[in-house]
Amino acid sequence: MARGQQKIQAQMKNAEKQAKLKKMQGADSKKAAAAALVYKCTVCMSQMPDPKTYRQHFENKHSKSPLPDCLKETS
Repeated sequence: MARGQQKIQAQMKNAEKQAKLKKMQGADSKKAAAAALVYKCTVCMSQMPDPKTYRQHFENKHSKSPLPDCLKETS
């Protein structure tokens, strides 16, 4: 009978440990994703990962606005 109780306790302890690990991994991936977004649109403040995407976004969404200096250099 005692072994059954130990088994239940071990399972509960393992479940808590797994939940903590999963929660920590989720936070890390969010930080990594946020760090990958380097460029920020000067008009709408949306973030992009690279200058090519930023240029496409700017040409499609803000075609009437002048091109920012950082995009003029990559032409």
